[in-house]
Amino acid sequence: MKTKPHFENLDGLRGVAAIAVVIFHFMEIAVPNPNNNFIAHAYLAVDFFFCLSGFVIAYAYDDKMAAIGIGQFLKRRLIRLHPLVIIGSVLGLLTFIFDPISNLYQSYTGKIGLMFLFSFLMIPFPIVKERYLNLFHLNPPTWSLFWEYIANIFYALVLVKLPKKILWVLTSLAAIALVYEAIQSKHLSVGWGGDNIRGGGIRVAFSFLAGMMIYRSGWIIRSNLGFVSLSLLLLPAFLFPFNESFSWIADPLVVIFYFPFLIMQGAGAMTKRSTQALCRFSGKISYPLYMVHYPFIWVFFSYIEKYKPAMGTIVWVIIIGTALLLAFAYLVMKYVDEPIRKWLSR
Repeated sequence: MKTKPHFENLDGLRGVAAIAVVIFHFMEIAVPNPNNNFIAHAYLAVDFFFCLSGFVIAYAYDDKMAAIGIGQFLKRRLIRLHPLVIIGSVLGLLTFIFDPISNLYQSYTGKIGLMFLFSFLMIPFPIVKERYLNLFHLNPPTWSLFWEYIANIFYALVLVKLPKKILWVLTSLAAIALVYEAIQSKHLSVGWGGDNIRGGGIRVAFSFLAGMMIYRSGWIIRSNLGFVSLSLLLLPAFLFPFNESFSWIADPLVVIFYFPFLIMQGAGAMTKRSTQALCRFSGKISYPLYMVHYPFIWVFFSYIEKYKPAMGTIVWVIIIGTALLLAFAYLVMKYVDEPIRKWLSR
C-alpha cells in the first residue's frame, strides 16, 4: 500500500526539540534557579511535540480512519509508542536500584514493583517526594506519553468525526484554558507532577487540536526555508530568558501562535538534499532519545547532590553526556525498538 510522503523538515525539528529537552533536563538539575538557566524554556518542546502530533495524526489518518477502524488505529499507535515506554521503564528501574551514588531506592523497596508496573502500564504514580513527585519517577518523560495516548484515544473516538467549525470552538476554548493555566502557575512547565497534573491535559488539548486545525485548514506556508533556517527559528522559543514576571504570558504566546506558525512553515518548506539524511535521522532518533535519557539524568542528579562539582566540570559532563545519550538512543532504536516493532507489526 502506498504511504503518504513525510514532512522531513518537521522530522528534523522534532530531533532538535528532543536534544533541547535532554540539555534542559541536565541544566535544571545543575542550575536549579530557572532565571539562570540558558535553556529554561525548553519544557515548551513538549507543546511543540503535541502540536506536531496533532498535525501528523490528522494528516495520516483523517481520510482512512473509517477504513481501518478504531481498533486498528489504536493498535498501530501502541506498536509505535509503547515498546519505548517499556524500555524506558526497565532502564528507570535499573538505574533506580543500581544508582552507584544514591541509595534512595531503599526508602521505596516495598513499592518498587508498583512503580515499575504503573510505569509499564502508564498509570500515574507520584510517590517519590524527594525528587519532584513526578507522575512516573522511573522515567519522568512518560508523563507526556500518558497525555499523548489520551489525545490519540479522543482523536479516534471523537475528534476525527468533528466538523471544522466545532474543532475551531474546541481549540479556542483550549487556548483560553491554556492562558488561565499559565496565569495560575506563572508558566507552562506543568502536567508532569502529582501537584500539577491538570496542566498536562490543558497543554495537550490546545496543541493537539491546533495541529489538527493546521492540517484540516490547509495552513501550509510555502517557502525556501531549509532545515537549518527552521531550526534557528525554533531555538529562540527554548532559549529566551526565564522570568516569572512575564513567563505567564510569554509561554502561551509561544504555544498558541509561534509553534503553529513554525509547523506551517516546516510543512511547506522545501527539503534540501544536503540536509535530507540529517532530517530523517533526526526524526527517527527523537523519540528514542526522549524516552531513554532520563534514567541517566537521575544518576546525574545523584552526582550533583553528593559531589557538588564546579560549573566547568558540569559543562563537560553535559556535553559528553548528551553525546553518549544520542549514541545510546541510536543503539536502542536500531537493535531493540525497531526489531520489536517489526515483530509486533507482523
